[in-house]
Amino acid sequence: MSTPNSHEITQLLLAWSEGDKAAMDQLIPLVYDELRRLAKYHMRRERAGQTMQTTALIHETYLRLIDANQARLENRRQFFAAAARLMRQVLVDLARERGSRKRGGAAQQVSLDEVMVVSPQRGEGLLALDEALGALAVIDARKSQVVELRFFGGLSVEETAEALSVSVETVHRDWRLARSWLLRKLRGGKPDES
Repeated sequence: MSTPNSHEITQLLLAWSEGDKAAMDQLIPLVYDELRRLAKYHMRRERAGQTMQTTALIHETYLRLIDANQARLENRRQFFAAAARLMRQVLVDLARERGSRKRGGAAQQVSLDEVMVVSPQRGEGLLALDEALGALAVIDARKSQVVELRFFGGLSVEETAEALSVSVETVHRDWRLARSWLLRKLRGGKPDES
């Protein structure tokens, strides 16, 4: 299968953003392989025994994409940034659902490094990270986006820089500062304002 033309993807995204429902149906086959790669990246980080499969994650993301038509996605990188964010939301929602079914047990604090490791506590760690990431977004939205794209989106430093229209050095700096801030927040400390 040939690599989809970026112009074709952009045209379909613009048509979809303007209300053409059929454009999304034409777009998905063009980006499915990359969505699958992104979903596999997320699923590798999930705890053992996870009930959601890669295909289910892609389908749930697709359903949320078509429901979230209020956003104007003008190019491929915006589309994949939105898809990564939605996959994160799907997994966080699943972790919340699992947590709500548990009896008792206060949430356990974990470090960012521990959250990155596949473990039975992955759901709780993901919820704590999501909460901390939300707090960071209030203080510094770009640093939060860097973490979201790198950690949840699986993007490289260069891809993140391109997606955010900033330099590679800025992504390195934001990643380092955000990681430090999140680690302090997850350990229960009071992180300084970025």
